[in-house]
Amino acid sequence: MAPGARFFPSLAAVYRAQLSRARVARIPLLFVATFQSVGIMILMRGVVDGGSEARAVVAGSSVLVVAFVALNLLAQYFGQLRAGGGLDHYATLPVPPASVVLGAAAAYASFTLPGTLVTAVFGCLLFGLPMSGLWILAAVVPLAGAALAGLGAALGLLAPRQELATLAGQLGMSAALLLGVLPPERMPAVIVWARDLLPSTYGVEAFARTFEASPDWAAVLFDLGVCAAVGVLSLTVATWAYRRAAVR
Repeated sequence: MAPGARFFPSLAAVYRAQLSRARVARIPLLFVATFQSVGIMILMRGVVDGGSEARAVVAGSSVLVVAFVALNLLAQYFGQLRAGGGLDHYATLPVPPASVVLGAAAAYASFTLPGTLVTAVFGCLLFGLPMSGLWILAAVVPLAGAALAGLGAALGLLAPRQELATLAGQLGMSAALLLGVLPPERMPAVIVWARDLLPSTYGVEAFARTFEASPDWAAVLFDLGVCAAVGVLSLTVATWAYRRAAVR
């Protein structure tokens, strides 16, 4: 048996391999995710004029690009990998399980930044919002992406069947759409509580606060901290689920 490889070199190798594998589908992937979010903003422009509701729509649509890739597609990928026996290949390699999960999650999340930025810029122009706070996406995308990617990987690895993994990923993305894009002021209290349980909500809130004339940076840091904490937790669960699936 070969000695176990170190974590960071293994992570870099898995990341490069996953990035190369998914590179062929990058343009269609970005187009679909971005077009979906831009279309939602155009539809919402007919019922939302401005203010806090416009900020919520733009922020939610931007983070939806992350949810589409990191949650939905990653759940499908790991569900397919488990159903097709692909986990057996990784199980034979002397790499830490965490590097496989993190490498795949990071590769999928890497595709989201361009689409998120295009969506945010289009939304700012559509609703007349300032672009001075778009730099916060450099923190929102990786942190929200980590939280959603960990959740997507866990759903794909824990689902007993590939079809259920696909269904779980699509339901998760639908929840991110309905609870993240729609302004919370128009939601019933029980839906707002459900919204608080969704990891992407805190990325949406952090981004939306930067559109204000005087952003509450303490609240922004708190929201990003929640994303980071959920990301660590969800990726830990996904790593455990990978170990559990790989030995079966």
